[in-house]
Amino acid sequence: MTETEQDWRAIIHRCFRCGYCKFTHEYSDLNCPSYKKYRFETYSTGGRLWLAYAALKGDIQWSNNLSNVLYSCTTCGNCMQNCRFEKFNFLLVDVIEAARAEAVKNGICPEKQKVLLERVQNQKFFNPYGEPSSDNEELKKAYNLPETAEWVYFIGCTSNYRQKNLRDATLNVLKKANVNFTLINERCCCSPLIRTGQIDPINDIVKFNLAQIKNAGASKIITSCAGCYRTMKKDWPKFGADYKIEVYHTIELVKKLIDEGKIELSSEYSKTVTYHDPCHMGRHMNIYDIPRDVIKQIPKINLVEMKRNKRDALCCGAGGGVKIGYPDWSIEISKERLNEAKETGASILTTICPFCKTNLSDANQQFKMRFEILDLIEIIDQLKLQKIEP
Repeated sequence: MTETEQDWRAIIHRCFRCGYCKFTHEYSDLNCPSYKKYRFETYSTGGRLWLAYAALKGDIQWSNNLSNVLYSCTTCGNCMQNCRFEKFNFLLVDVIEAARAEAVKNGICPEKQKVLLERVQNQKFFNPYGEPSSDNEELKKAYNLPETAEWVYFIGCTSNYRQKNLRDATLNVLKKANVNFTLINERCCCSPLIRTGQIDPINDIVKFNLAQIKNAGASKIITSCAGCYRTMKKDWPKFGADYKIEVYHTIELVKKLIDEGKIELSSEYSKTVTYHDPCHMGRHMNIYDIPRDVIKQIPKINLVEMKRNKRDALCCGAGGGVKIGYPDWSIEISKERLNEAKETGASILTTICPFCKTNLSDANQQFKMRFEILDLIEIIDQLKLQKIEP
């Protein structure tokens, strides 16, 4: 055994016997969705690391049982936040995703997750929903957008095929704020493929999207999708994408325009709201305060926090391929989050992720929870947005 292998064996040994990763920061709640469901160490981060290591060493065989363990994880990142080993805690989700890539190589990617790759590669779709590929040229005409611009609004698959109200609200707000932007005929950002270890076509898809952005003359990308945001900022460079394009989430741009005195949210919103931190914005990208700062700029709004928030926020249950692979369990996780939101007394649950919005809305409908679930950009679109002339 090499020195590096001994080091990794020692790290995994300590990891498996620790357990902090399963809880909130104050150890008051189990906060790992997978461990909370299965209550077995195999389904903790440490357990998955042990199994992946054993499979790579040949001590156990790649199997469907191993596949089920690896894929029943939302990759929410709670383990990264609460792990005490600072030398490698930031790598925990990456290791799980790398283990899934090895599972794919060894032919044990679950059938439900395989569908994601089939759809994204299909030239009729280029998206994980298997919807006819959208023609953003029609949207460009509808919103009178230029062929080239400083910004490209990268809509993302969930906004374009499942949350069109969110997409349209984003387009409206960007137009109201006088942002110089355009659209491209984009393909999936590849987040669903990366999360499920199906990485073979990613280089080609990323190159295509970057070429489209370059052709639009843009130096900045804006997206209203937390998954696209994380993928473009953190994952594309891992797959060899060399680009000098700034990436913003919509809410970052709104905050920037407010701070620079270019816009003002001037109409009242006299409602009580609670905010759900998306995993890909919060634990993965450390963006917690910006959306709250924007909410506080809305006159008369009443923001109330859920018991678990920011770094300890409970995952919505949709990420990591869980929604397509384990749909019933995914909704169970969202139901728990909605029950927590109910305790705040809020009538509106807001977030900044179309995938979170989709799963929370599905649970809201199924269990008749009677929340109004809105992306924050949808709330902003309802307000009078005043441009401030220099």
